[in-house]
Amino acid sequence: MGENLIVLIIIVLVASLLQTSTGYGFSIIGTPFLLLIYPAHTAIQVNIILSICLSAFMIFKIRKEVDKLLLIRLIKGSIIGLFFGIFIYLFLDIRLLKMTVGALILFLTVLLILRLTIDRTKNRDFVTGGISGLLTTSIGVPGPPLLLYFSGARIDQTTLRSTTLAYYLFVYFASLMMQISFGGTSKETWISSFLAIPPLFAGIMFGQFLFKWISQKTFRLITYVILIFTGIYLLVTGFF
Repeated sequence: MGENLIVLIIIVLVASLLQTSTGYGFSIIGTPFLLLIYPAHTAIQVNIILSICLSAFMIFKIRKEVDKLLLIRLIKGSIIGLFFGIFIYLFLDIRLLKMTVGALILFLTVLLILRLTIDRTKNRDFVTGGISGLLTTSIGVPGPPLLLYFSGARIDQTTLRSTTLAYYLFVYFASLMMQISFGGTSKETWISSFLAIPPLFAGIMFGQFLFKWISQKTFRLITYVILIFTGIYLLVTGFF
């Protein structure tokens, strides 16, 4: 437990710092490494619980920056995705989903690096929310569809960070309730989550300071690194 606790603290500290400074990264960085020290369902639920705490803490400070129309569309789209995702979480082969999503993320990231732009539309907002909802209940990682879509649409980093945090608050809470209702939970999940709260808030505090110093260019570079890491991780773990 001692070694796992140290690893847990490091994972949560780095992931919360990245999430707070960029608007993304907690699940994308946290889930892969949590899977190294916990069973799959425990890792996913620990990630979700901590993500709820992070979003709830941050949203009061940045709520005025939220794009409310975009938020509503994402939430509406996610509701359908959440129900499909819970069946994948409970019954289907998650490895196949990981491989498919990983390959798609890498392909789309290459297009973004080549300066692909995406025009925002009402339907695309809904579809992005739907895919994100599906990935939340199935593997606990809602960020990649949002990150790809928002980066391609060139949404500024302030709006991006605040809107995604508000969206996460809903989608993570709904996902956790569905997972507990249909698949249960464990004592280890809640003890680990409680122990991870101090490093979570330490990462939040430092990440808020760091956000003020990140330029749009640096922000975009971090986005690409996160996406490439996620795509490769999902592909590799899909084989095991």
